[in-house]
Amino acid sequence: MPTIREKRVYDEAAVPTPVFVAAEQGLVVAQLSDDAVGEFSLAHRCTAQDVAVGPDGTLALATDESLLLAPDADPERFHETGFGPATGVSLVDGPERSVAAVDDSGGIARFPLPPGEFEASIADADWLDLGSVDDPRALDGRLVAAADGVHRLTVSGVDHAGLDDARDVAARGAPLAATGEGLYELGNGWMLAREGEYEAVATDGEQAHAVAVDETVVGRSTDGGEWTELDVPTDGWITDFTYTAEAVVAATGSGSILANAGEGWRSRAIGVTGVRSIAAGPQSTE
Repeated sequence: MPTIREKRVYDEAAVPTPVFVAAEQGLVVAQLSDDAVGEFSLAHRCTAQDVAVGPDGTLALATDESLLLAPDADPERFHETGFGPATGVSLVDGPERSVAAVDDSGGIARFPLPPGEFEASIADADWLDLGSVDDPRALDGRLVAAADGVHRLTVSGVDHAGLDDARDVAARGAPLAATGEGLYELGNGWMLAREGEYEAVATDGEQAHAVAVDETVVGRSTDGGEWTELDVPTDGWITDFTYTAEAVVAATGSGSILANAGEGWRSRAIGVTGVRSIAAGPQSTE
């Protein structure tokens, strides 16, 4: 497959933000300026299962062969971590700064990301086995969505956190869960926000978006705000959302990026298929 590369004319004054897309052909990196997709390329060939970016720019990629990490959101600096094939990955920030990963059998492990030289910390990676879950579907922050509900990662294990048939989770701010019975928000326990069968959910801690199995897209603009149905102009199934400083960004399974910076949705095909997840990187200061 030739390298995917496309350039569009967009506002040169705007500082672009990298957006990382995990697809069956590999990891695509697209530069987003407001709601316009500029240059994009296939940065790493693999069968990508999941991608995550930490606040410090740590880039994590789950593939069907290995779990890779890179500093400074730079795919050219990927390092093997010794985890093996992974279906999901997340980066936990704060005092317990670490990477967590799950494999196809449901086994979950984590290892801390100590301050200091990145390459040295990865070379000495010592994964701690946390346990397993039944049929893992998604991993975000400290939360895992699985067939038997939502689980929470602790320093030394995995605790069941309620619900059943969880399809996706969003951990930032007040956690959200997409399940076969509805869309839930965590407050004083799990509270039903919308009935129905939901497959995907995402949040930046304030605004949030979710997708039902009938392809209905719902969103809210503030934490705890009202969920409303949105008209997103795409024929493809939306698999994931992410957020930049300027825009809401969505990815379809058929390989399109959609972005809305407040003036409606713009879309661009990026030439891949089997898109599973999307994550916005740190905004460049250059």
